[in-house]
Amino acid sequence: MPKLYIKSVQDTFKVAVVDDHVLLRKGLCELIIGFGNYVIQFEADNGQDFVSKINPSDLPDAVLMDVNMPLMDGYEATAWIKQYYPAIKVLILSMYDNETSIIRMFRAGARGYILKDCDPRDLKSALISVITKEYYYSDLVSSKLINNIRKQDDNQSPFQVLSDLNEREITFLKHACSELTYKEIADKMFLSPRTIDGYRDALFEKLGVSTRVGLVLYAIKHGIVVL
Repeated sequence: MPKLYIKSVQDTFKVAVVDDHVLLRKGLCELIIGFGNYVIQFEADNGQDFVSKINPSDLPDAVLMDVNMPLMDGYEATAWIKQYYPAIKVLILSMYDNETSIIRMFRAGARGYILKDCDPRDLKSALISVITKEYYYSDLVSSKLINNIRKQDDNQSPFQVLSDLNEREITFLKHACSELTYKEIADKMFLSPRTIDGYRDALFEKLGVSTRVGLVLYAIKHGIVVL
């Protein structure tokens, strides 16, 4: 069996930068080149542009990925990379530090998550860590959080359950956070009260709650509704 080759800090690393803000992207490329032993393999405006430019015979070691982009955002692009080229390490560079976004990105396949207002030294550490150590851990993303995400996946966590909700259930959940009665929700959704009761009971079971208050708290916590 051939020996698995692992990148070391002495190697030259190939990086792709995906961000729809041209000035920021150009600045990031110059910064990364300045770190030494890095080359920018290519730049992309968004996930779709990245997919069109990737060369299967010459893959980047890492991708510095923005989250909010047109056509194909960071979530979709990272999931695509995980499916087709899992050896590529994705480092997310984002403005968002909320736990839901972080968990969603790691579930999509990201190996690290860093904020856009970080110190350049932190970006350098993050890049070398995802390439040579598989993951980048920081105050924002601890190894404990990563382990919790894996455990949640195994145990059908609330975050995983959220992705399993269908459109009607999500619509009902949003209405349940209003002052509407269940009968009024049924009228608004053009469904029978019995069907609405079925949605309610199904969500009670899926989300592990037993009251309407529990539904509301869940929806607020996971960003389904914003107060």
